[in-house]
Amino acid sequence: MYEFLRAAAIVPDVKPGDVDYNVSQILSKLEEAYEYKAAIIAFPELSVTGYTCQDLFFQDALLEKTKKGLSDILAATYGKQEVIIVGAPLRLSGRLYNGAYVMNKGKLLGISIKTYIPNHHEFYEKRWFSSAKNLDTNSVVFSELGISSSEEYDYEIPVGNNIIYDFNSDLRFGVEICEDLWAPVSPSNVLCLGGAELIINISASNEVVSKREYRKQLVKQQSASNICEYLYVSAGSSESTQDLIFSGHSMLAENGVLLNENRDFIANDYIMIADMDLGKIRHDRLTSTTFADAHDMLSEEINSLVSLKVSDTALPDSDGQYLIVPKKPFIPSSKTKRIKRCNEIFDMQVGGLVKRLEVTGARPVVGVSGGMDSTLALLVAAKALKRMKKDSSDLIAITMPAFGTSDRTYNNSLELIKALGTEPVIIDIKDSCLQHLKDIGHDADVKDVTYENTQARERTQVLMDFANANNGLVVGTGDLSELALGWCTYNGDQMSMYGVNGSIPKTLVRWMIDSVVENDLFPEAGSVLRDILDTPISPELLPPDENGNISQKTEDKVGPYELHDFFIYYSMRYGFKPSKVFYLAKKAFSEDYSEEEIKKWMEMYYKRLFSQQFKRSCMPDGVKVGSVSMSPRGDLRMPSDASVSLWLEDIK
Repeated sequence: MYEFLRAAAIVPDVKPGDVDYNVSQILSKLEEAYEYKAAIIAFPELSVTGYTCQDLFFQDALLEKTKKGLSDILAATYGKQEVIIVGAPLRLSGRLYNGAYVMNKGKLLGISIKTYIPNHHEFYEKRWFSSAKNLDTNSVVFSELGISSSEEYDYEIPVGNNIIYDFNSDLRFGVEICEDLWAPVSPSNVLCLGGAELIINISASNEVVSKREYRKQLVKQQSASNICEYLYVSAGSSESTQDLIFSGHSMLAENGVLLNENRDFIANDYIMIADMDLGKIRHDRLTSTTFADAHDMLSEEINSLVSLKVSDTALPDSDGQYLIVPKKPFIPSSKTKRIKRCNEIFDMQVGGLVKRLEVTGARPVVGVSGGMDSTLALLVAAKALKRMKKDSSDLIAITMPAFGTSDRTYNNSLELIKALGTEPVIIDIKDSCLQHLKDIGHDADVKDVTYENTQARERTQVLMDFANANNGLVVGTGDLSELALGWCTYNGDQMSMYGVNGSIPKTLVRWMIDSVVENDLFPEAGSVLRDILDTPISPELLPPDENGNISQKTEDKVGPYELHDFFIYYSMRYGFKPSKVFYLAKKAFSEDYSEEEIKKWMEMYYKRLFSQQFKRSCMPDGVKVGSVSMSPRGDLRMPSDASVSLWLEDIK
């Protein structure tokens, strides 16, 4: 229902040349794998015989026994929904081929043949095997293979490197073998352009120093350039060690992201399970004009593909149990990766602002509230001046206390500004706001949206006019989460002359500041930055409580930002329907929020996402730094009066 698919990569114990033993191990592992309800179960290259048989591949005894072994495996698949892929040699028309036998429900669906036969360095495969390019036929009658089955079949089986296995359009996959991945133009390139969403590579890749990392990068890159799922399974350490060691390296990559891999460097006799999300692949192919253009350029090769329709099989459903669903998808899980990403984003923010300041010849003007968003914008502005070799006093930092300003945020803003090497400009806007309320006939004791927005708009007016008077450029502070929810005052904090935080979600803003502290970029500001990180998120537009503490907490009103950022990621990055986002959110936040809470805040997210589009339609310039942006000039072109009813209906 949610386009999840489960796969199993199995590396069984093998004895080179002992087909009976190898088949018994394959069958034993199959019984284990069935318990996981994987739709795809793949074994390594030449797993029926063992990859390292060398000249034994020419022995009739081995080839005849291989047919018997394949018959036994085929019989074991009878009545099974799972797709089984095993590697074995194929003798056809006086040549020997390296094949991947694809089986389902007791039927041999096809034999995908290895295209690139390595014959360099430690490899001598051309001594034994021919390439798929040497085939003089694209099919073979089952009865001619010498493989028996539980039923008598006499049907054509496609043979070659150009087969797409199509299961009711629920899944389209292709198979390539080992060296095919290393080639400049691999079979998977054409298979994916022809519609394959998953590529299965059954391999026997030996291990040498640094090869594992290189192999991993190959798999990730191939899955990225082809916008596909890529399942790789390789022969294990029980292969002959006469001259080589095989590590049993298995992995699954999804459009450039590694979902799972076996962790042991030298491995054997195991099952690796992973869930993939085909919805991500389908979305990215739908939106990629480059992918479509490549399809058109290779139309001749694509037209030669064989699409094998399998209409009588419903693949096992996956509930996504093995999916990796992080709570904070915008933030790497490890500290090292998180700091690295934050540093890169900070440099992009700074680079964008430097360019704008150079072009305009202006000084940066930042309204500083003592909250995280304005803090990050101020740090970006300070760093931009450093990069431009400008004096820190060129930074114009204005703090504008009003009705809701707490002592904590006010003092933090002053301390931070001074720590960055400039003097704060303090402009108390209470009187001007009161005068404005009086001018429009609004009772100042009525603390409604007009009361709140008067302060936000007055601050923006002060910033704009002060910038005009001092050759300044107003640097916007609003973040991606606020833009998505429309949690900003139109022509107030919604507007600036250049926005540096516009594509950074609220949950990431915190870690951006934390990385500045970790890297000691502004050592004098370390203490106050830590306190700002501990301050509750608030617009501070309502008066503090009787103890002077912040009374207005944003997340009490609009919901937890960690939930909203999760919704933003999966709805905007992948276009998932609300019911799927809800399913993923339940999986990620099962220990934090009830289903009712998640649904409540999700409904609010969609309502505000649609109703507040008008605020994003005229948002200021600012660089995109991540995979999601809501700029009308780039990632999101959406009518301001679109109906949300379809999306709300899908949640219920």
